[in-house]
Amino acid sequence: MITPESIERVREAADIVEIVGEHVKLKRSGSSFRGPCPFHHGTGPNFSVIPRTNAYYCFVCHAKGDVIGFVRDHLGMDFVDAVKYVADRAGVEVQETRNPRAAEERDAREPLWEATAAAAELFRATLWEDAEAQSARDYLASRGVGREEADRFGLGYAWRDGARWAERLRALGHDDARLVDVGLLRRRDDRGDETFPYFRGRLMIPIQDAGGRTVGFGGRVIGQGEPKYLNSPQGMLFDKGRQLYGLSWAKHPIRKAERALVVEGYFDAIRLALAGVEEAVAPLGTAMTEAQAALVAKLTRNVFLVYDSDAAGLKATVRAGHELLRLGVAPRVVSLPGGEDPDTFVRTHGRDAMEAALAQGLDLLDWQLLLLQRRAYFADLHRTRQAIDKLLPTVRAASDPVTRDLYIAKLAEVTRLDRDVLQREVDAPPQRASGAAPAPGARPSPTNGGAPAAPVDPTRGPPRAVCEVSADGVEYVTAPPAREDRPGFRPFVPRSQRGRRAEEWVSVKAVPRVPLDANVRRAERYLIRAMVQDRALVETVAERWQPEAFFEDAFRELFGRLLADPYKPLDDATEGFPEHAMRAIDEAVSEHDPTPDLTVASWLQKLQVWALDAEKTQILRRFAATDAPLRDDEKDALTERMRALQAERAALSPTFARVAGFLRNVADERPAGNGPGPA
Repeated sequence: MITPESIERVREAADIVEIVGEHVKLKRSGSSFRGPCPFHHGTGPNFSVIPRTNAYYCFVCHAKGDVIGFVRDHLGMDFVDAVKYVADRAGVEVQETRNPRAAEERDAREPLWEATAAAAELFRATLWEDAEAQSARDYLASRGVGREEADRFGLGYAWRDGARWAERLRALGHDDARLVDVGLLRRRDDRGDETFPYFRGRLMIPIQDAGGRTVGFGGRVIGQGEPKYLNSPQGMLFDKGRQLYGLSWAKHPIRKAERALVVEGYFDAIRLALAGVEEAVAPLGTAMTEAQAALVAKLTRNVFLVYDSDAAGLKATVRAGHELLRLGVAPRVVSLPGGEDPDTFVRTHGRDAMEAALAQGLDLLDWQLLLLQRRAYFADLHRTRQAIDKLLPTVRAASDPVTRDLYIAKLAEVTRLDRDVLQREVDAPPQRASGAAPAPGARPSPTNGGAPAAPVDPTRGPPRAVCEVSADGVEYVTAPPAREDRPGFRPFVPRSQRGRRAEEWVSVKAVPRVPLDANVRRAERYLIRAMVQDRALVETVAERWQPEAFFEDAFRELFGRLLADPYKPLDDATEGFPEHAMRAIDEAVSEHDPTPDLTVASWLQKLQVWALDAEKTQILRRFAATDAPLRDDEKDALTERMRALQAERAALSPTFARVAGFLRNVADERPAGNGPGPA
């Protein structure tokens, strides 16, 4: 194990320009050096190397890191080898030590990764060595996948007698608890600790995370049976809503080609990769989620949706398109002829035909308009109104203002409506379609005529409207409201046009300083990133969270300088910062935030809630204190303050009700002591 001190000496001694310059042609540009990015194989000078901070950053693919990270990612080394490589170039001796706590300090998921890797290898060997797997081999042959191709993607087979492969894994040292954690075994609810194998008689498709580690499996039934595809259950490693099949091998081709293809199934992605189109990924049997869309948006802004042309594929196309639009990506839809999917189309017609189909891809709104025109939706006034209702969710989903304006202009042109009328429709609060059944757990909403709103999840921000998609691929009800309508968001207005802060933000009396923990550190980092990326947000943050409230010295100083001159270049704003401060700032700002305004709104709300909680905690301690009993007038004052804090907290987060019972006891029952009394 390399000592942390050695690693730090290597970083400080290494000349990042010299080392990166061995692989990238760099030219000086002011205080930094520029060249083509080696990660997405760009041709323009978008790759920046900053000697002062010993860091690099690409403004296109957002690759970033220090000199060790460059060697590790570009040359494919592990961290230890990368440190030794850089140390050799810098002439620094690396000291290694045996840490008795090293085994304890390993990532807790490492044993789980070892279990899934062992299972993947066992399934792969079974596919080609066991007679029972002949049906799986025949199935692959029918899809044009031979052994070499199957081994490339780690395809395997799980015996119908699941106890066989489970016993093999136990013999390798993976106990039942570990196999349950990774979803290979499941516990029977009615039989205590008894377990059973999750996959039986299925073609096994390993699912890897972005780092290439196997985190789960997709099992395709061979012959008759349901479900056709069975994914690993949600667990410590696997979250089907936050992972994409194929991302581990597609991320670098996506950067290189500056495009991504989103397809529907495992074999669609496999077939495209075999044909040389390696920049294809697939959601895991569900509609694309916000987290999955964010994974793609971090790599490229050019996304092609190549789903099947059946009703389910049309619905998935629209929903994926809306998730991407919310992240500032304008996706294009590729329609394959004859109802084919990417797998069959490429097998039949080849890569050139697929490239030709991609060249004919349509913007999501243009594609929806084409579908509606083919169904004569614009033939009369009544159906034109229906068409507009179907298309408004797409317009509302576009977070990029230019894209949204283009959509409104296009819709006005096709429908021959006044743009101002359409703009008012877009800005209006979304309405649930007439006659639609309320969503389970929904509650009446005062902003949409009493229609039920989606349940609130306090960990994920404002709810989205429940969407219903017709077979023609267009939603009948709206996507989330425009950003200006979302709780906690206040659009930027010049200071000269603002009223009193107390009228804009109810919680200005809350304690501005909250206890330091990991969440607060994360909040500070995200706020700094958003302000550096969008300088109009500097005053927005300052209205609610002053520089002196920041714990991190570097962030506090940078915030103060930006407040004095919001549009000062970052290099000038950080002039004179010590090395450790620059490292903290570089780490915070190097990653791109697709929606900085929403980030600011969300974290300011959380910080304000935590500040209120801090003051409430102090009040509760006053009531609980036995060494200094409170007078009745002091109790009354503290009770009133607690009521005010509760109201403010509830306004910020409607789920708050933690002290309601306590307040009733204090105000109404008047217990003799200072404690809260029985609930």
